Amino acid sequence: MMDLGRLRALHAVAIYGSVGSAADALGYTPSAISQQLAKLERETRTTLIERRGRGIVLTDAARQLAATASQVLQLVEDAELTLEEQRGQAIGSLHLAAFPTAARGLLPAVLPRLIDENPALDVRLSEIDPFEAVSAVARGEFHIAVVHDWHNTPLALPDELSRVKLGSDPADVLLPATHRLAGKEFVRADDLVGERWVCQPVGTICHDWLVRTMRKAGVEPDVVYSVAEYQTQLALLARGVGIGLLPRLGRGTLPDGVVVVPLQPAPSRRLYAVWRTATARRPAIAVTLAALKAGWKNRDTA
Repeated sequence: MMDLGRLRALHAVAIYGSVGSAADALGYTPSAISQQLAKLERETRTTLIERRGRGIVLTDAARQLAATASQVLQLVEDAELTLEEQRGQAIGSLHLAAFPTAARGLLPAVLPRLIDENPALDVRLSEIDPFEAVSAVARGEFHIAVVHDWHNTPLALPDELSRVKLGSDPADVLLPATHRLAGKEFVRADDLVGERWVCQPVGTICHDWLVRTMRKAGVEPDVVYSVAEYQTQLALLARGVGIGLLPRLGRGTLPDGVVVVPLQPAPSRRLYAVWRTATARRPAIAVTLAALKAGWKNRDTA
């Protein structure tokens, strides 16, 4: 009988395309994945991998076995879901993903209560950008992800995922206190022509949103400081470097030398929890979604 863990390793390599990526997804070392594949080859008496340059490729036999492994793993997951549903208790692992400001501004209040009320639930958290989080949930790497999008930059979901809206998070223009616009009641996009922006890197949902928002107003934003972490952006703004547009969630207390000026029309991003629809009957999914909804409702908005 083929070992389930070895089938899982082969399935991961087939999905992610390399031993290293499969190891990251499963939480193993590349060496451990390679050992599993070697054992599976001996177990099946079949060549499953071929060396090509510094990497590997799966043989036709391996791809056929990986397809079967996908079906087997789905059956195992269905059995586990049925047993957990029958127990009616949140047990097992719950791997949660969240983008950085949700991890900082929402989850510190959610996780302690979730853990205290469900002692048999092993809750784990990883920070990840929404684009990547959606794909990771669809692949089964995470059970639930807290993601966000903007009205002009909607986040597409695969058919196999469900979502629930948690709420909306307004965003404001942040300026150095010495900036020419710092004393205004509000600003519009055309007031920001020629400004040098501090923003998330290209390819992130916040960067895409800023570019689309400014272009819609006929303004091409000059993003000269590509910085992922909001606290670093604030540190630059406090020193008079650039301008930014930051959501309020997880922003924290503004440093001296930084002022808030609302942008009109007022932008806001939408926060969602997403999960695989097939897992919805897990009690662990239900209690986590309830905790996220309550946490958003009761969050500190100061």
